[in-house]
Amino acid sequence: MTVASGPRTGAAPEGRRLSPQQAVERALAAARADEAIVIAEEESAANLRWAGSTLTTNGVSRTRRLTVIAIRRDGDAAKAGVVSRAGVTADQIPEVVAEAEKAAADAAPAADEAPLIGPGDAACALGGAPAGAAPGWDDPPGETGIGVFGSFAPALGEVLRAAGPAGAAGRKLYGFAEHTLTSVFLGSSAGLRLRHDQPAGRLELNARSPDGSRSAWAGAGTRDFTDVDVAGMDAELARRLGWQRRRIELPAGRYQVLLPPSAVADMLIYMYWSAGARDAMDGRTVFSKPGGGTRVGERLSGLPLTLRSDPLAAGWPSLACEPFVIARASSREQSVFDNGLALAATEWISAGTLAALTQTRHSARLSGLPVTPPIGNLILDADGATGSLDDLVSRTRRGLLLTCLWYIREVDPQSLLLTGLTRDGVYLVEDGEVSGAVNNFRFNESPVAMLDRAVEAGATGLTLPREWSDWFIRTAMPPLRIDGFNMSSVSRAS
Repeated sequence: MTVASGPRTGAAPEGRRLSPQQAVERALAAARADEAIVIAEEESAANLRWAGSTLTTNGVSRTRRLTVIAIRRDGDAAKAGVVSRAGVTADQIPEVVAEAEKAAADAAPAADEAPLIGPGDAACALGGAPAGAAPGWDDPPGETGIGVFGSFAPALGEVLRAAGPAGAAGRKLYGFAEHTLTSVFLGSSAGLRLRHDQPAGRLELNARSPDGSRSAWAGAGTRDFTDVDVAGMDAELARRLGWQRRRIELPAGRYQVLLPPSAVADMLIYMYWSAGARDAMDGRTVFSKPGGGTRVGERLSGLPLTLRSDPLAAGWPSLACEPFVIARASSREQSVFDNGLALAATEWISAGTLAALTQTRHSARLSGLPVTPPIGNLILDADGATGSLDDLVSRTRRGLLLTCLWYIREVDPQSLLLTGLTRDGVYLVEDGEVSGAVNNFRFNESPVAMLDRAVEAGATGLTLPREWSDWFIRTAMPPLRIDGFNMSSVSRAS
């Protein structure tokens, strides 16, 4: 992140594409509203895809988006209008600004009105980013390309050759690897100039038996693909396909379940998305206190679990994310007036107790709680927990080992009851060993109730959520043992 104040110069011919910084300055110069915020984003992406153990495609792409937020003030009241558009050229910027200003004129007064964040406030609140962690405001936007796979691609090639296009190794491999680098430039009429470059990568690897009757999945999130062990992932998939040679039918019911980190991430990400303070204060969510207020301060788990987010990702540097608020529109969970607000390490659950809900400056004024905006990573730690998922398996008398969850949907916001399906392998564990694969299930379970029934946790590790990886990939989770996990019906989905 960089912080700078004052206008910047930089001209470009009207029909030519501007740099993101030039687009910010030109939009601010064209603004006639009382205040304006401009967000310019440039994203580059590279990907590899394979099927049947054969590389099929690769490609690169680049996209741009400009968001203009116009604000009209009348005493203590303010109206905000937002227009966001891709591929804006220099001569189109005044038109986008005018549209935003018209939207502001037509808007109702904004309930979340607040003073704009200035450069001094942003710099002081942040407390300083790591030295040399980001390029300066005037530097070109970051860019990724096929070269990001330089060390990963040869390892992938070895794995694909070993499997063979005919599944000679007893499996066929399918999947993709993708990497994006997004540069965000945020400027305002209050003199704010902020920049953040965010790399993000993910790998999904699926193995199937040659006849297609068995499948297993593994995934990984990464910043640059230098830390991905594709050979280790392939070995784990081969082991799980082997477990599936014995099939066991089980009925619906409540089971002791071993959730791998990926499945834990999927459940807790949805809980995180549902942890808005404003909705809780209005009595709409599982975090609402009967009779009014929120459940902040209540114990949610008997285990000493701490759920936290940290833009600098202390202990997990690969999870580092934007250190300031980037709000392209106002909602109950975010406010355009908070753009540029510095983010700090936040514990959402502290040693099993609900410690914070996501807050804008507006909702914090209503709740009397600290300002705690959403942050782009999520880390669950269990104090003193050690051991892997295999260690949890070895201590299990009888239970189910899951691989991942998918098609997760909300059933009841008051209890945060979710429903979804298991996928790519559910295994019966007996006397400390996997004895075979069982049928898939539909589950009905609340992540809040699940935490209350968590009886054991392993060590935290980097993981990729299966269901939500299109929107949220920076997670570190432990495996969890959950008593009474509700498998509500048998599913025939594969």
